[in-house]
Amino acid sequence: MLKKIEAIIREDKLNDVKDALREIGIVGLNVFEIRGHGRQGGVTLAGRSGTYQVDMLTKIQLNIVLSDRNLDETIEAILNSAYTGKAGDGLIFVYPVEEVIRIRTRERGYDAVMYPGDIDERKGAKS
Repeated sequence: MLKKIEAIIREDKLNDVKDALREIGIVGLNVFEIRGHGRQGGVTLAGRSGTYQVDMLTKIQLNIVLSDRNLDETIEAILNSAYTGKAGDGLIFVYPVEEVIRIRTRERGYDAVMYPGDIDERKGAKS
């Protein structure tokens, strides 16, 4: 079974998270710049003209589709590398993926998300 991880993290943690994922063998991912806020409702900034509230903070969204056997290790890598301990560290969502089709080769499922040197190849895993 395939899963999709959608992780929303701080901008300044992107390189740390990418490095941690690369280290465990996660090769394919998508990165988006997004805006939003969570429980903290934004931040209050002080400027020369006083303080003001910024409620739509810039965050990074990572999307990764992977086999469920690699889910826990990947989540742990994101948790460890994105953590600051402060409000706004982010969230991780996990979704089931019904189907994946690589357009160029028409490969489906697990074969469509395989990359040379990825986490499954390093572990010698088969579909």
